Amino acid sequence: MIYGKSKPALGEYRNIGLETEVDLASPHRLVQMLLEGALDKIAVSKGCVQRGEIDKQNTHITWAVSIINGLRMSLDKTQGGEIAQNLDDLYDYMSRRLMEVSRDNDLAKLDEVTSLILEVKSAWDAIPGTVKGDANTPSEAGPTSGGIAESA
Repeated sequence: MIYGKSKPALGEYRNIGLETEVDLASPHRLVQMLLEGALDKIAVSKGCVQRGEIDKQNTHITWAVSIINGLRMSLDKTQGGEIAQNLDDLYDYMSRRLMEVSRDNDLAKLDEVTSLILEVKSAWDAIPGTVKGDANTPSEAGPTSGGIAESA
């Protein structure tokens, strides 16, 4: 089978593409990528729960928690004020809920955290290009970062 031998090469190609995107990304885009990564790990974990693959489930939950904790650690509470503190509390809550999934395999908790991340991500996605640090994106009407200095 010809295609079976190309899977490792495709994975390596994907990793190189991701590394390049990370190297070129603005801090705003890095946060978006981390949120996307957490969503991906939670989705994979959900499939593992449904299939009873406990070891894989725990690996992906741990990965998602690590991503969320990375976002949490990147918050600048001095500049971000109340909004940064609220995000810190939300990230802490999400991490705790994900760890509970490792204990009791509750899909509703995975869905809850997915919903919360999607809300945060939609706010980040709505930030105008001029605030993102992307000089090529024209300014749009919409919310600003509100003083949140979250960088990855």
